[in-house]
Parts: sequence; C-alpha cells; structure tokens
Amino acid sequence: MALSYKARRRWALIILLIGLPVYVVVAVSVVNMLDRPPIWVELLVYVVLGFLWAIPFKFIFKGVGQADPDKPGDDAKG
Repeated sequence: MALSYKARRRWALIILLIGLPVYVVVAVSVVNMLDRPPIWVELLVYVVLGFLWAIPFKFIFKGVGQADPDKPGDDAKG
C-alpha cells in the first residue's frame, strides 16, 4: 500500500523535525565513542552517517517538494 501525497508530506515533516535531530545526537555519540579520532576519520564518519540516514526514507521524500499530483485542477501555475 502506497502512502498518499499528504501522508508522505506529514511523515517527511516528522522525520525532519524529530528524527533528524535524534539521528544527529546518535552520530555525535558514535564519534565520541571512538575517543576523538583524527579529523579525517571523524569527517568520514560524519559524511557516511549523513548519507545513511536518508536511504530508508527515500520513498517518503521523493516528490514531496512537487505540486500535489492528486489535486484536481490547473497544473500550470503562473
């Protein structure tokens, strides 16, 4: 069952406002558990973790910034 456009927008908002800050805290905790590695290792960990959080939510964020495809009416704005 696919999520509707409005449901995907709501979930995207929840993920960005609640889930992403929690994920940032987890990422910083992971780096702190490594006992302050060299700066290049720390940067690499942050870059990898920065990409990993979005992979499971790709289907939710895809097309959220576009106009509602389910909304009847004029598609051209201007």
